Amino acid sequence: VCGISGILGNADQATALAMAACLRHRGPDGGGGFYDELEHGSVAFGHARLSIVDIEGSSQPIESDHGAVLVQNGEIYNQLELRSRCNAYPWRTSGDSEAILALHRKAILTAGSFSEDPSSDHAGWVSLLDGIWGFALWDRERRELLLSRDPMGVKPLLRTLLPDGTLLFASEVKAFHAHPEFTARPDIDALTVRLAYEYPLDSTTLFLGVTQVAPGTIESWSLNEDGRAVLNGVSKYSRDIISPAEHWDPSAQARILLDSFRDGLEDRMMSDVPIGIVLSGGLDSSLVAALAHQVSLSAGKPVPECWTVASSEDNPDFVASEMVAQHHDLGHHTRIIEEDAFWKGLPSFVASGEDLDVTVLFWQTLFEEMSKQVTVGLCGQGADELHGGYARYRELDEHSRLVSNRLSLAHGFDPS
Repeated sequence: VCGISGILGNADQATALAMAACLRHRGPDGGGGFYDELEHGSVAFGHARLSIVDIEGSSQPIESDHGAVLVQNGEIYNQLELRSRCNAYPWRTSGDSEAILALHRKAILTAGSFSEDPSSDHAGWVSLLDGIWGFALWDRERRELLLSRDPMGVKPLLRTLLPDGTLLFASEVKAFHAHPEFTARPDIDALTVRLAYEYPLDSTTLFLGVTQVAPGTIESWSLNEDGRAVLNGVSKYSRDIISPAEHWDPSAQARILLDSFRDGLEDRMMSDVPIGIVLSGGLDSSLVAALAHQVSLSAGKPVPECWTVASSEDNPDFVASEMVAQHHDLGHHTRIIEEDAFWKGLPSFVASGEDLDVTVLFWQTLFEEMSKQVTVGLCGQGADELHGGYARYRELDEHSRLVSNRLSLAHGFDPS
């Protein structure tokens, strides 16, 4: 992960850097800033970097020859393909982030003029990106700020408007606390929804007035004559629609699924730093471990080791993780979580999480162990959602009643 921060409106470099400093836990390997004075205001960026690809040569913010400046938190997996597509671009790094600038430059030079909603014009080139990201791009020539998130919303990007019309954006809410005009207030409605459904349903956060850039979108912002940030438009660039097949043919479609899974894993193993596997013992993480073993051997690269944490050695998932590691002859690091681990780590969990997520006990403890030896962790996510693995999918009526009861109990909740 990395951390990005920025201000559009009444901006100054020192505050943007102070915001980025609040995200140092996301990017301990370096940082930088950018500032541009405008006729009716200013813009400033901050960045906290975690180095994964092109460790020495891809510091941010990164600028291009066509007057664009970028800060990004994420990874672009198809950067080699995009380098071929944008072969006229004067590449300065071997990192993946510069691919965003290259696509933007090509689109700007090709289009010439833009429509009344410029975000729709940008949707085309952003849709060519394959990866996970939250980025901010400032176009000096057009005086335009672009904010975008990846299709699944893996990488966070939040924004809020101050009373004077200044726009703040960052990877985490805690960065906003570095701005003297930001006041944190709880969003009780958003809290109620999370308690009822156990996950957020929209782009709200637990902080009133702080919202997320929606997954799979790109936003266009500029300043008006009063120096206030104005949202010119929002466009959804991701048009991939998944439709269930009428018939399942295991002999053919299972192979297609496995090949797609392997291709995706190969992309995510693009790294100049050590990689580890989050091995919970479930089906998805076990598949990741097995295929990572195969991919590494085929590429002649070191085989990633695995990490597992559990409440006891008798935990079925813990036992399964040991079986998987032994079967594939994988290095396996384990840790049994102490009974009071949650209460001891509660302040840290709350500060790091910023949202309601009961799995933080598992994840933070695990990542603390992994970070001692590796920088990147591959984990199995999405199998239950994609293939209906959770019990609530089989008991939707009961789950609906449970949610309704929770919402009824929350009605009239007094936050004071």
